Amino acid sequence: MNNNLTNESVQNADNLDSSKVLTKKDIRTAALRYMFMACNIFNYESQQGPGVVFGLEKALRKLYPNDEDYKASLDNQFKYFNTTTWMGNILLGASLAMEEKDRLNALETVQNFKTGMMGPLAGIGDTLIWVLYPTIMGSIAAYMGLEGNPIGAVIWMILNVVFLFVRFKLFDLGYESGLKLITALGDKLQTFTQAASIMGLTVVGALIPSVIHMTVGLEFAFGEVALNIQNDVLDQIMPALLPALLTFAVYKLLSSRKMSVIQVIFAIIALAMVCSFFGILTV
Repeated sequence: MNNNLTNESVQNADNLDSSKVLTKKDIRTAALRYMFMACNIFNYESQQGPGVVFGLEKALRKLYPNDEDYKASLDNQFKYFNTTTWMGNILLGASLAMEEKDRLNALETVQNFKTGMMGPLAGIGDTLIWVLYPTIMGSIAAYMGLEGNPIGAVIWMILNVVFLFVRFKLFDLGYESGLKLITALGDKLQTFTQAASIMGLTVVGALIPSVIHMTVGLEFAFGEVALNIQNDVLDQIMPALLPALLTFAVYKLLSSRKMSVIQVIFAIIALAMVCSFFGILTV
């Protein structure tokens, strides 16, 4: 019986290895290309989408010799993507592993995985990498520099070089974990990504009242009765009602493809200027 188990394990390992096309150099190249262009070709429609395509296109070409399959994969990667670039390494490494295993059958899973995980991982990455690390270490290096000690600047440079290699390791971690996700979790991956999507949408929903500010400056007066439209009416119905309605309107415009992101931005600016000029909205 032990021999049967051993033979089955070897056969499974052979099947897994037979699907591997990408080399260590391919993974390193994809990581380097993404890190170099993640923010350089950032846009307001797909955010880091072009950087993702630039990073992965050589590896994907190796996975898809057929032109139509290659285009389908690129189109899938070109969709909206935005997270802390460090955390993006993990997601893109896992995406490559999934496509290497199942090719075009993995496209929907890859997109769901990226969409569901980019929000939660951005929360972790933004807190640790964009806030804590530069605040603490940058403050120490800056203080040493102000005191005339050049070691602070040297330490800061060394740390950034060290973390460059850490980012390569994160891409490797995502690539290796991606294989584990699709072989060990199987159908549970879809449930996991759906749960992560719900978490991400909850976080985005909570951000609406704290990021979007709309205040009505009008008052309703009738005789001795005066009502502030914002405080006495709208806030009593639902706090942050206008930001929620504005967010819903923008979502409908973008999802219906009636307006582009740039058009929506300029429309909001124009609306804010007109409403501010007539006193409808105030700061």
